[in-house]
Amino acid sequence: MPLARARHLWLLLAPAALAAAAWWHVRAQPAERDVDRTVPVAAQLAPVGAATPQPHAATEHSAALQLPHRDAVDAQPDLYRYAQQLQQQVRAGDAQAGWRLSRVYDYCAPYAASPSNYAADSAWIAAQHTPGVAAMHAARERLAQRCAGFAPADGLGPRMVAQQRLAAARAGSLAAEAALLALGEPLHASPGYKRALVQRVLASRDPEAYLALAPAMGARASGDDSLQGYVAGDQFAELAWQVAACRLGLDCSADSTLVTSYCANAGICSRDSAQDFVSFVFDAAVPRQGADRVDEMVDTLVSDPGAQS
Repeated sequence: MPLARARHLWLLLAPAALAAAAWWHVRAQPAERDVDRTVPVAAQLAPVGAATPQPHAATEHSAALQLPHRDAVDAQPDLYRYAQQLQQQVRAGDAQAGWRLSRVYDYCAPYAASPSNYAADSAWIAAQHTPGVAAMHAARERLAQRCAGFAPADGLGPRMVAQQRLAAARAGSLAAEAALLALGEPLHASPGYKRALVQRVLASRDPEAYLALAPAMGARASGDDSLQGYVAGDQFAELAWQVAACRLGLDCSADSTLVTSYCANAGICSRDSAQDFVSFVFDAAVPRQGADRVDEMVDTLVSDPGAQS
């Protein structure tokens, strides 16, 4: 019988629930960091050197400056093969390839942990008659098709994602650097660094960096003096950064990696299978009285590289 956890995959929609399940939601657990595992995919990780670049180092790369690759992950039907290609690029020193590889690992980790259990859970879900189940099943099928080839031996999980993002950030990926801040493991711990990183993300106009930074700008930022003046401090701010990423060019369509991951991995699905992320946010995650506020936040984030609220 499929694992009982499948019964809990359909979550009630609420602003806090959607904000808590941010796209790059992986949080490396301390216990996992203490476990050393030798796995095939992990062996492909770029070496992590001791030195870290300065916040404004010339080696920094923004995906917004590399338009052909900006939505590359969304364009790939075979993520296992794509990961192999990215591993070669990482070994050649491509920081953005390292960032995209971490996205693949994050997206495919639930499937890779046990493809057979994933399929069994999907079959159980398909047999239910709860509203929204059809959308969840379709999302899980999309994910399974794209991630086919990954296996438990590949070791995909929070530890590997965090390692890959650290390597990519040290190599110069702005989005990976933003993701580390969202993980609570910034390259530098000073308040000045955090504020400067937010400013660099805003100046980059990089939708992936916006999305990667979003969890750090939500409720977790409440009371953080280093972020005073920026769009930050509650769940609406986190959603605003995500919607701003869509406005700046991130693929947020109904079949996008973003929407599929929310539905397949977090159980947060639209009842309308054709609904894109932005429409879903305003229909299901933001109360009517908060919609204008989120709109204003988004306008602030996309209107000026030095945007402050």
